[in-house]
Amino acid sequence: QIQLVESGGGLVQAGGSLRLSCAASGRRTFSTYAMAWFRQAPGKEREFVAAISWGGASTNYADSVLGRFTISRDNAKNTVYLQMNSLKPEDTAVYYCAADGGPSSGSPIPRAGPNEYDYWGQGTQVTVSS
Repeated sequence: QIQLVESGGGLVQAGGSLRLSCAASGRRTFSTYAMAWFRQAPGKEREFVAAISWGGASTNYADSVLGRFTISRDNAKNTVYLQMNSLKPEDTAVYYCAADGGPSSGSPIPRAGPNEYDYWGQGTQVTVSS
């Protein structure tokens, strides 16, 4: 198993930036998990934001964040990051970190479906004011 703890959320004005972090802990080696960020706004379904492969060479982004958000990971620190720039009010949501340790975790293109991910953090709130 793996435990995930997000941090870095907060209140920011439109056009601003935030960097989210997700610290992982557990017995299994962190680099054997594909990692992703999802978000959920009030009254809406959880949606995919970005994902990254084991070693970080491959990434996948939702169209809505492409060019503004960057996912990265530091396997030596057991941490995955989400750098969010040019934030918009519609980015307001609770952001969740997720880990995929199953057969699909080695996919050349990191998966975007929430059902692919086995472990989830508690989430961190991001609020973007206009």
